[in-house]
Amino acid sequence: MRVKLLMMFLYGYWKRNIIAFFRYIGGLMILLSRTIFWTLVPPFRKRHILQQMGRIGVASFPIVFLISLFTGIVLALQSAYQMQKVAAEIYIASLVALSLTRELGPVLVALIIAGRCGASITAELGTMKVTEQIDALETLSTNPVQYLVVPRFLSLLLMVPLLTIYADFFGIAGGYLIGVGKLNITHSMYLKMTFDPLALKDVATGLIKSVSFAVIICMISCFEGMNAGGGAEGVGKATTSSVVRSFILIIVADCFFTAVFYFLIK
Repeated sequence: MRVKLLMMFLYGYWKRNIIAFFRYIGGLMILLSRTIFWTLVPPFRKRHILQQMGRIGVASFPIVFLISLFTGIVLALQSAYQMQKVAAEIYIASLVALSLTRELGPVLVALIIAGRCGASITAELGTMKVTEQIDALETLSTNPVQYLVVPRFLSLLLMVPLLTIYADFFGIAGGYLIGVGKLNITHSMYLKMTFDPLALKDVATGLIKSVSFAVIICMISCFEGMNAGGGAEGVGKATTSSVVRSFILIIVADCFFTAVFYFLIK
C-alpha cells in the first residue's frame, strides 16, 4: 500500500513538473514570436534602443574586460603547468585563442550579462507589473512587448556579440602576457601561434552562440518580469528564477551548439 502511494505521489509530481516545463517553454516561444513580429512593426524607438545598449553593453565593458583578461591569464598558466612537462609551451597560444573564441568567450559574456543585466531587466519589468504600469500601457493603447521587450531584445542581439569579440581580444591579451612575460615565448612566435590556427569558423561559431545566448537572456528575463506577482517578494523570486534559468539554458544551449558544430563543422 505504501509503495503504491509513493508511486502515485512520484507520478503526480513528475506529471506536474513536466506540464509546467512545457507550459514555460511555450510561454517563452509565444513571447519570442510576438517580439520578432513587433520588431518589424513601426514605430522604431531608436532612443530607447540606444539607452538599453548603453545599460547592457557599455556599462558591462569594465567587468567583461577584467574577467576575460584574468581568464586568459589563468588559462595560460594552467596550460603551462602541463605543457612544460612535454616542452610544448609554444602551443599555449593556440590553446588559449581557440578556447576563448569557441567556448569561454561567449559563455562567460552570456553569464555576466545574465547575472548583471538579465536580473536588472526582470526586476524592472517585475516592478512595473506589480505596480500595474504594464496594465496602464495597455490602457493607453501601447503594446507592452513593443515598448518594453523589443528595445531590450535588439540591444542584447547587438551588444552580446560585440562583448564576445571584446572578451576574446582581452582574453588572448591575458594569455599573451603570460606567454611572452613568463614563459619566454617571443612576441612574433606567440602571435603566429595565436592567429595561424584560428579560422573564420572558430570566430563564427562563437558569435552564433552569443546570439543564441542573447535571445535566451532576453526572453527569460522579460518573461519572468512580465509574469511576476505577489509584490516585492514576487519580484525577488522572479529575479532569482530569471538568473538561475538563464544560466541553465545558456549551458544547455552551449552544449547543443558545441555538439552540432563538432559533427557538422570540422
